[in-house]
Amino acid sequence: MQSPPTNSRSEPGPFTVPPVPIELARIRALIQEQRHGEALEAATALSAATPDHSDALYLVAVCQRLLRRLPEALASLGLLERLHPGYGLLHQERGYCLVNLGQGASAIEAFARAVELNPTLLASWDMLEHLHRRAGDTVRAAAAAGQAAALRSLPAELVRAGNPYSGGDLAAAESALPPQIAASGAGAEVLRLLARIRWKQGELDAAETLFSAVIERQPDDHDARQERARLNLERRDYPAALADIDALLVADPNSAFLRMLQAGAWAGLGDHDRAITAYRALLEQDSSRPEWLLLLGHSLKAVGRQPEAIAAYRAAASARPAFGDAWWSLANLKTWHFAPEDVARMRAEEDDATTTAVDRLHLCFALGKALADSGDHAASWQYYLRGNALCRAGSAYGPEITETSTGRQITTCTAAFFATRRGSGAPNTDPIFVVGLPRSGSTLVEQILASHSQVEGTQELPSLPRIAAELGGGHADPLRSRYPEALETLEIDRFRRLGERYLELTRAYRASKPRFVDKMPNNFRHVGLIHLMLPNARIIDVRREPMACCVANLRQLFAGGQDYTYGIEDIARYYRSYLELMRHWDSVLPGRVLRVIYEDLVEDLDGEVRRLLDHIALEFEPASVEFHRTRRSVSTPSSEQVRQPIYRDGLTDWRKYEPWLDPLKQALGDALINWRD
Repeated sequence: MQSPPTNSRSEPGPFTVPPVPIELARIRALIQEQRHGEALEAATALSAATPDHSDALYLVAVCQRLLRRLPEALASLGLLERLHPGYGLLHQERGYCLVNLGQGASAIEAFARAVELNPTLLASWDMLEHLHRRAGDTVRAAAAAGQAAALRSLPAELVRAGNPYSGGDLAAAESALPPQIAASGAGAEVLRLLARIRWKQGELDAAETLFSAVIERQPDDHDARQERARLNLERRDYPAALADIDALLVADPNSAFLRMLQAGAWAGLGDHDRAITAYRALLEQDSSRPEWLLLLGHSLKAVGRQPEAIAAYRAAASARPAFGDAWWSLANLKTWHFAPEDVARMRAEEDDATTTAVDRLHLCFALGKALADSGDHAASWQYYLRGNALCRAGSAYGPEITETSTGRQITTCTAAFFATRRGSGAPNTDPIFVVGLPRSGSTLVEQILASHSQVEGTQELPSLPRIAAELGGGHADPLRSRYPEALETLEIDRFRRLGERYLELTRAYRASKPRFVDKMPNNFRHVGLIHLMLPNARIIDVRREPMACCVANLRQLFAGGQDYTYGIEDIARYYRSYLELMRHWDSVLPGRVLRVIYEDLVEDLDGEVRRLLDHIALEFEPASVEFHRTRRSVSTPSSEQVRQPIYRDGLTDWRKYEPWLDPLKQALGDALINWRD
């Protein structure tokens, strides 16, 4: 058996130069004095001692260019891009290198990418004007000149804020803006930069408000509209994103980037057939784009066209062998098994020091699945642990925040609180909320329900969390949120309006059936809000034995939003917090939630399906038991599993990792015994 994976990056030696900010300033001074050889030597030493520091590696490339060592400079910039793809200055520096090499067209692309990431890069706008004019493109040259002139008219503080923003130092970028400028909104560019800062800080609602203010001032600002569209895709407000994208396509109907965004919005709304057509059209124009192949594969997978999805994923991995997301997407089919040569290729790419952290974590989870399939569970678990550690390192999640939030729900939403608000909410019976933890069997329950002639399966809808976030003031930090305490101050009629708004927000995901499923698992945190705004909606809690559930989560790489699943202590504490809150809802709202135990569903499918349908007041239909025959799009990790008859293997699959699970058992504590309560 091969030894567990190790990080191939060598550990740097002792850092003997001064602290990083002081040394960066010294290197820049050497460059100003044209002592480029000394500057390169110092920058190289700093980069070796701090291998993940973007500014140090950037200055290495600058010095190499100034010394006319252009291939080395481009190689340094390539490494910088793999490590820090959002670092705007690297693209400006690449543009300078390409100009020196006489590659004008490629230089234009580099400078254009630089200003896309950081529109305050005046030097890049000046170079774009020069290069476009030299190429005879007077229209684009004039546009670049206009951008440069606008920048020169802006407050110096705003322009200075652009560089730390581009380098990822959001605090420094915001602090470069004096309070009076930020408060007064002195110009659209200030609002735009603040919007970007809020976006990167996770304050998505605040960012959307700021982008909207820019567009209100400058309705023809296509860049701001495009950014708002991308933001709304991330917010999963697909109708709003489509409105902006469609408007932009009127002005630029041939933009491949806009067409890609449009296809993503269609996929988000569940219109995967339309998205597939759009992705294939894009690939006809440029078949070498691995990210487009990946997105095509996702939509093909969602509608059950697995062989075509596999072909798309494999083509993406062939186009870029280190493309971790392509390898993980194959693994995430659950029914796919890797060949030995695939495993060897993934091991090599994961072990390569130049592989980015994002690609590496995807490769780790893919290797975890591949090695489990081959029976090497010891190595499999090591890769899962390593992938989880990489995810955890990039997350700000803290279990105490979840536990505090749970305590606030319990303190606010008492039996007396609900008694004084009896009769609130909209009377509609349309929604069926399926809640619980991810990997608990909720997709199976959704598929069973959606196989009924009266029920529509949608997806994990963002609508309820969005309403809760708005009630809390839109803060990304739960500790700053005013929710759930804000519920105490609402008039009774407001709950009816919230229920109506939820139904309006979900309308774009529905067709014509009278009932629909909202399968957002974490909505278990909002059972009280559901009860107040939609008292006749049905709520189903799908629960799985804790070891099986937690191990399944530790083996799953999510697209986003489930940061509590990337650590043994984190997932155990989250499971316990979930049990605590569900017991509270059972206590203060008795009978409101139907509990479905995944293990019981597997053992007695017919009986549990009848119990489910009784709960939502629907007649039994055989199609619900034959759920695997239902053809609909499914976008969750269990999409391929729910297209097969129910099987029992998953009940004990976690035991293959039992030799390494004592820390998880200890962290779960008495939840191992009383999880059914």
